[in-house]
Amino acid sequence: MPFLVRYALIGAGVFALQWLVLGRLTLWGSYPDAVLLFVAWVGLREGRRVGSLAGFGLGALMDIAYGTWGIYMFAKTLVGFLLGLFPADQRESLRLQPRQGFLGGLVVALLHNGIVVIFLALQTDASNSFMVFGLWLGAALYTAFVSVVATLFSAS
Repeated sequence: MPFLVRYALIGAGVFALQWLVLGRLTLWGSYPDAVLLFVAWVGLREGRRVGSLAGFGLGALMDIAYGTWGIYMFAKTLVGFLLGLFPADQRESLRLQPRQGFLGGLVVALLHNGIVVIFLALQTDASNSFMVFGLWLGAALYTAFVSVVATLFSAS
């Protein structure tokens, strides 16, 4: 099976997991973003072109599902492109330690969620403390925790 088809099927599965399960597991209004972690992993493993393509496709699916038309697509495409710029040695055997997963997930989520919060604030003309503490910082920490769990499961 070609790797693009395999990534498309895995990405659809991650999107379904995000939409059906993780989007409903909120802590104080924050939810993790497994799709972002998948886009980051694809960008690191395959480079900026495939990372951007994964971010664009999965971001478009999230925009359709959540009605945010273009916000997730832009943010995830940017993350896939930026992480694809960093060359990973031996991309096929990319393994992360849990602390690397936490710090990487936190940094990527802070960047992504910052972009999303800025565009949501501009779109809805709203500004409140929940957008900063819940959607930006809280969701970034929750996503970083999910990335630690993902690294623990991928190591086995």
